[in-house]
Amino acid sequence: MRASFHLKYVILYVNDVKKTKHFYEKLLGFPIRMEAGTYVEFSTGETILSCNTRESGREITGLRIPDESRSQTFELGVTVADVKVAIDEFRSAGVTILKEPVTKPWGQEVAYVADPDGHYIEVCSPMD
Repeated sequence: MRASFHLKYVILYVNDVKKTKHFYEKLLGFPIRMEAGTYVEFSTGETILSCNTRESGREITGLRIPDESRSQTFELGVTVADVKVAIDEFRSAGVTILKEPVTKPWGQEVAYVADPDGHYIEVCSPMD
């Protein structure tokens, strides 16, 4: 019998939980689902987005978690009805805009911003 997996949550290890909490709760509008010490969970739909400090992550997991991200190896994708409006709102809030909105050959509008720790966030129109 083959195991059946479902992506339940993603944990970002961050330097400043307060800044990260503001970004995901106030700018992206993800409600806080649970908070315990330096650990925060955001409701995003079926998958939970979490964050915790790098130090706490090392203590809890026993894994080697670097003090900062040295390279980007993933991105988080969020959909929004109007990408250009969202990017203007991010810009007004002082968020780093990595790529301005463009329409991809398949018709989707896509832009990129960075969260407070530099994680790539793809801001895109839904593909219904």
